[in-house]
Amino acid sequence: MLPWAPLQSRKFNAAPVRTVDYLLDIDYVGDHHPGHRLDVLTPGRATAGSEKLPVYVYFHGGGWTSGDKSALTKYCAVQADTGIVVVNVNYRRAGLRGGGFGMRHMLHDANEALRWVVAHIGEHGGDASTIVLGGDSAGAQIAALLAATTTQPKLADHFRLRPAVAREELGGLVLHCGAVDFSVLFEPGFIMSHDFVRMLLPGYRRHRMKPASLQRASRWLSPIEWVDESFPPVLVTTSERDIFYHANVNFAKRAEAAGVPVEFVSYGWDSRTEHTWQQDAAHPESAEVYARLQDFIGQVSSRVRSAGA
Repeated sequence: MLPWAPLQSRKFNAAPVRTVDYLLDIDYVGDHHPGHRLDVLTPGRATAGSEKLPVYVYFHGGGWTSGDKSALTKYCAVQADTGIVVVNVNYRRAGLRGGGFGMRHMLHDANEALRWVVAHIGEHGGDASTIVLGGDSAGAQIAALLAATTTQPKLADHFRLRPAVAREELGGLVLHCGAVDFSVLFEPGFIMSHDFVRMLLPGYRRHRMKPASLQRASRWLSPIEWVDESFPPVLVTTSERDIFYHANVNFAKRAEAAGVPVEFVSYGWDSRTEHTWQQDAAHPESAEVYARLQDFIGQVSSRVRSAGA
């Protein structure tokens, strides 16, 4: 067991990958906030002078209120071991009781992490011109919404955000059980309350709007609303047991209709793939998902490099 892994991360980080180099807890903003930390994982076989490697930037899930990058260390290490530089990112989180951080703060954190990547990832063997964003659950929503800000000035202006990367620097997007269609939160009987929407909006304590008004406001949080033909290629992985299964299906259909290249991986109810099972490298279905992910990153990276040649 790695000594720096917290107790709640032991399950996912059992039998650590020892052929990867770990650089942990880099303060990517410089303000010493624990939400402003990232890890860089690189293939141990990488050498000076080697060809620059694709970069995979990952945002953990946790319903916007919890979670930590440490639980995803082995997940990221498995990907890095295939010849990818992986950046595992923390961000400031929200709170259902108010006083936490909203979506604007999370997007700004994710954007600052990308700004750090552009400035420094070359020092770690990564190619900043071939970045793939990824995440699970709330982290997938952050990754997808951040990707949308690179092509939707109205969205970027709404969050007062200046994108750290241009659209052509984003090779693709990996979404594991993503909260990528907020309309499902307003379906009768959905497991999550509307407070999960309220807490992400500015001035959480002041928001007591009715569901119809809240759903209109949630457009700014819902990646599916910002998908068009300029959106990067996307790999979506989900299952029928995933609470966001319909959100992922809806997102994939919308992207395909817009002409976006989409790979869609889903498992049936009998597979026992619960929400965000992809975090667990030991899960039987994870090996297939990881293989698809690695192939996806290889393909989009080759496409980006060919376009820039």
